[in-house]
Amino acid sequence: MRFNTAGPVSSKHDYCIPPLSRVSLDKILAQIGRMRYFVMHGPSQTGKTSTLLALQDYLNKGGEHRCLYVNFECGHAAGEDTGRAMRALLASLASRACSILQDDFVEERLSAHLEKYGPDAALRETLGRWAQSSRLPLVLMVDEIDTLVGDTLVSVLRQLAAGYGSRPDRFPQTVILCGVQDVREYQILSDGDGASFTGGSALDMETESLRLADFSVAEVHQLLAQHTAECGQAFEEGVAERIWSLTLGQPWLVSALAHKACARAGKESRGRNSPIDLDSIDQAREELILGRGTHFRQFTDRLDEMQVRRVILPMLAGSENRAYSSRDLEYVRSLGLVSVDREVRMANPMYAEAIPRELTLVLESILAGWVEPDRYVNSDGSLGVARLLNSFQGWFRENAELCVERFGHKEAGPQLSLQAYLQLVVTSRGHIERDYAVGRGRTDLLIKWRQVDQRGRAQIRQYLIECRSRTAAGDFDRLVRKGREQASAYMDRCGAESGHLVIFDLLADMSWDDRLYGTAPVPGESPITVWDV
Repeated sequence: MRFNTAGPVSSKHDYCIPPLSRVSLDKILAQIGRMRYFVMHGPSQTGKTSTLLALQDYLNKGGEHRCLYVNFECGHAAGEDTGRAMRALLASLASRACSILQDDFVEERLSAHLEKYGPDAALRETLGRWAQSSRLPLVLMVDEIDTLVGDTLVSVLRQLAAGYGSRPDRFPQTVILCGVQDVREYQILSDGDGASFTGGSALDMETESLRLADFSVAEVHQLLAQHTAECGQAFEEGVAERIWSLTLGQPWLVSALAHKACARAGKESRGRNSPIDLDSIDQAREELILGRGTHFRQFTDRLDEMQVRRVILPMLAGSENRAYSSRDLEYVRSLGLVSVDREVRMANPMYAEAIPRELTLVLESILAGWVEPDRYVNSDGSLGVARLLNSFQGWFRENAELCVERFGHKEAGPQLSLQAYLQLVVTSRGHIERDYAVGRGRTDLLIKWRQVDQRGRAQIRQYLIECRSRTAAGDFDRLVRKGREQASAYMDRCGAESGHLVIFDLLADMSWDDRLYGTAPVPGESPITVWDV
């Protein structure tokens, strides 16, 4: 048995939460009973395919329906060539029907239907005649529906809509459309005339949407317990909670952290008699983020899209100025980058760390020739944060315009540049936890630094850096006062030993001589050092 990090889960080979326990099965069965079409959507690698396959088995064993899961991603390569795409889609449908239902109806009529009805009616006619020949009502589940584009997607949705009134005797009783995006809200673009409309307008029927939830803390405990029962390797107290706090239950991240931590224990020859501790999970997190594997590339590749940048960049700066639309926000939510809660925030702390590191990757490579990490390590092994920020001030003075141009956002550019500068130094012995106070005008960076004394004893030292942007004249004193109050409160909560308030002056008429300075903490008043950049 293993923690699954690739493809649908198998109860025979993988530790897993039973897929149908993660959805409201009663609600799904009620929808099928009412002969409804509906949508299931959620970010990549959250268990959608596993859930559909489990539902297929459940319904086929029930004896009241014939259910078939089919993946339509095979039509993506054809683009808007509907003829080529429809042949691929029907071939996939035929193959699945033969292997799962031992039914060769679609396969035998595939070519004839394409030739007679053409690509814009062949799917409708095939499904209609197949339903007529079936001894039980058909339930069709279409996965990766949103990978189809333009005319091809429009054709598929409209053919499904055209058969809606003929169900259940002459069309599938229920069709479930599954993808990353809610196809009802999916904006379909045409390469030909640039026209666009939503998937819902192509469906032309009332459909509901179900979104797959992430794991709860209890489900993380359940998953880890399966490994312990199988292998005898325990997880120390607090590990499940730590995994959940880092991932907020994102299924792939949960499994990947556990898998990586267990694999590390094996490589270190600690054996399975040694429990997995909190430090193993934190090291696994760092390896996953630095490894930039397929899961992370799936969403980091999206960071070049303007819809995504309009939402993400103000978020990284904690900016109160948000120019994105509700459609932009829903799109980024569908990708799983931000939470589905009312509050706009990163989906989980691992993404909150991975996304800015991806955005600053090139800048870090440039800075590598400037920054010497050892210069900022004190003789006792602690981190010289004040010296580090002072050095950043000097570098930023020479490169401020480059930073804003690189990221294309007035507020996010300076803050991401600071994070890149810090990252080069901190990565060697620690990590940065990021808290983006969206709409509240600040970003909090908590440096967790691993210090080892001469006897080899390690301790974690914490340093807080709060970032704010000044965009209006006469606003400085208010920013300092408010920033000191909030940074002091944050320090009390997290136990940081020193705090720093960095204010980026974005006023065009301010000289660098007036801008750059640092104000030491005032004894008995504030433990916060203020830096103006």
